[in-house]
Amino acid sequence: KKSAINSCCCKFICGGCLNAWKLMENTKETCPFCRTSVPETQAEADRNYMKRIEAGDPVAMRQMGAKRELDGDYSAAFEYWTKAAKLGDAEAHNHLSIMYQEGNGVGKDEGKETYHMEKAAIAGHPGARYNLAMQEGRNGSDDRAVKHLIISANLGHDMSIEMLKESYTDGDVSKEDYAAALRAYQAAANAAKSPQRDEAERDAARVKWDR
Repeated sequence: KKSAINSCCCKFICGGCLNAWKLMENTKETCPFCRTSVPETQAEADRNYMKRIEAGDPVAMRQMGAKRELDGDYSAAFEYWTKAAKLGDAEAHNHLSIMYQEGNGVGKDEGKETYHMEKAAIAGHPGARYNLAMQEGRNGSDDRAVKHLIISANLGHDMSIEMLKESYTDGDVSKEDYAAALRAYQAAANAAKSPQRDEAERDAARVKWDR
């Protein structure tokens, strides 16, 4: 949510690094990874994505799937996300899990929803791990839910640490487990901080205010 993707090489860059890159001489209109010129139109960006898709890039497939979903073309989104998931893309698995949960473009299927949710969680997707925790909680497996929440909180997931705080208050999580999860959460949050990222967030806030 605080990063941007470059369609030329399908690599993500955080807002702070992008801000610092733009401040360097003669770099504003080029990709910081492959030095390709930044596309001037969405059509040009889409052509870049298609080139990456033809090269077998799962990130490009995932991004094109997201674009197709926004356009309301759930069938195409499903196709792109399925291809990306087969190549191990965690975010694509998470998208498929949500599709099977909501029934957008596919029939609702709890088994397939859980399958893709687990695949995404195992691949390190904190949101999918949180969703697994919620699912276990609904099924009455509170101990398993807490374990999932601890893992996702350790990855810096905000909602997971909030749920653990509630569970600790309710007496469902030990003081030691909550304290350990909180330390790991704070460490993950601190690792994501930098002066450049703070400046990028201030710039974004100013843009929103100007609008």
